[in-house]
Amino acid sequence: MSSTSRLVTRWQFALCCAILSVGSACYAAPDEELLGKSAGYPVAPNLAQAFQERYRVGSFSAMDSLSPHCTLAPAAQPLPLPKAASEHSFEYRFDGKSLTLDDYMQRQRATAVLVLKDGEIVAERSNYERRPEQRMLSNSMAKTVVALAFGKALEDGHIRSLEDRAADYEPRLAGSLYGDTKLINLLRMASGAQFLEDYSGRDDLARFNQAARRQGSTAAAQTITQRAAPEGSVFNYASAETLVLGLALRAATGQSLCRYIGEKIWQPLGAESQATWLINPLDQTEMAAGNFNATVRDYARLGWLMANDGQRDGRAVVSREHLLNMTDAGRQPEAFRPGRLQNKGSTYLGYGLQTWLLPGSTRRFALLGVYGQAIMVDPALKLVVVHMAAAKDASGDASGAHMGAERNALWRGIVARYGRW
Repeated sequence: MSSTSRLVTRWQFALCCAILSVGSACYAAPDEELLGKSAGYPVAPNLAQAFQERYRVGSFSAMDSLSPHCTLAPAAQPLPLPKAASEHSFEYRFDGKSLTLDDYMQRQRATAVLVLKDGEIVAERSNYERRPEQRMLSNSMAKTVVALAFGKALEDGHIRSLEDRAADYEPRLAGSLYGDTKLINLLRMASGAQFLEDYSGRDDLARFNQAARRQGSTAAAQTITQRAAPEGSVFNYASAETLVLGLALRAATGQSLCRYIGEKIWQPLGAESQATWLINPLDQTEMAAGNFNATVRDYARLGWLMANDGQRDGRAVVSREHLLNMTDAGRQPEAFRPGRLQNKGSTYLGYGLQTWLLPGSTRRFALLGVYGQAIMVDPALKLVVVHMAAAKDASGDASGAHMGAERNALWRGIVARYGRW
């Protein structure tokens, strides 16, 4: 393409964006028809089919229409998220090319991307006709919300110490492997339990979820019986451990997660909209390892709270010490730090308390969920990126689309716009 052609193409793109409403796509997003465009991006007829490709976009923004759930009320005075006077541009390098945020939206199955800098929205995009008011499924980003709640429970005296064991708070876990595991090791995904989570539909997670649906969450926790390593010694990602944390927290506070987190975190951080959490209809317990639903802008507010080490407007919502314990690589055992943590053949990420730790010259961390969900945070730069998606596969990389790798390249480019990696 000649330089003149490139200039015309860019002018056409700019004209399109000027005509369309802010955040609307000026391009064809990837795999629109596979994801259900001609049918209006339909919601699955039931929860069991929600992750099927033709229903994924629609269902990921309507999960609470498919399952019983509890609600978290918004704040009486939401935290303002003003838009910057002018949008910021971002460039990143991937696959030997120099690319932009708009290129990214054409290359990857991102449903929404929002960049928040110094409390202002400096860029916002959406694909597949998704709208700001829709609640988006977070998948395992919800795990970090559970960890934040443990910080509040410690402050409130509901939890005495993270060195206590889960059964100290939920007696029905007594005698089980998870019941006899310290809370701190559950928070680090370090129970030592033998547990395979590969999203194949035939793994331990699938069997665990089936047991929870048939027997209840507490009974499901008791089906994990073998340790492959001493607790606290080895990282092994297991969503069952977050469910056990949820059970312990419910017992310790005497409240549902929705009520406790809603009153102690969701409203104080300044959420603008109601959030929902899917529950197990058998025992009415939250599916704590995922299944949390909120708007993109409220996810940005959650990231902003964490970028400010738990403070809103100078007032602590969650203690700074607890935020650092969750997100500071230097506070984790060496084997859990970026560059050292062994996770499915990679040592790129580290792991804190239900939170992924990013490499780099300063403290950075991420809330991550399968199929491409993420909130990435740089506290020093006061920078938050929210990334919602309907990736081809759970990891975002296995299919060859390399969403995880390109999302990371985009994040590096956004960081470089304001500081140094």
